Amino acid sequence: MIQIPTIETERLRLCALGEHHFESYAAMLADPDNTRFIGDGQPLDRMNAWRSMAMLLGHWVLRGFGMWAVELKDSGEFVGRVGLHQPEGWPDLELGWMLMPAQRHHGYATEAARATLEFAFDQIKASRAVSLIRNENSASERLARRLGGRQATTIDFLGAATLVYVYHRAEERN
Repeated sequence: MIQIPTIETERLRLCALGEHHFESYAAMLADPDNTRFIGDGQPLDRMNAWRSMAMLLGHWVLRGFGMWAVELKDSGEFVGRVGLHQPEGWPDLELGWMLMPAQRHHGYATEAARATLEFAFDQIKASRAVSLIRNENSASERLARRLGGRQATTIDFLGAATLVYVYHRAEERN
């Protein structure tokens, strides 16, 4: 069994998704506002939220990296998910994020995504990562730019115009 690393930042803990996260995770994926830019844009019922969580955990076993649950360090409260994703058929190593609505606008996505990029470059030795962002998702575009991402192209991905923001190791950015 693979050991999913835990990463701590100033305010957050990135840890393995667990059954104790499921109620919050399922609520996050049941909210149409949260899912409109993810996959087919449709919210997930509890059964499919469970499948989503199981797939994200299985990704760690198959690829050696994946998505973490993001918790507030001081309370353990579930903030959302952030991590790396590259299932079969994906165009590249993706840095992705999704937060509970009440946890937005606190800088948590930026903090967790920075830690994830550091993990990607330092631990799994990736030379680059991308964020696949739906054309209308201006909040995620702003976050990608804050993280140092540069829009490289637009692709048709899962039936929608998708912007590809690219991140490179610090030494390769210059």
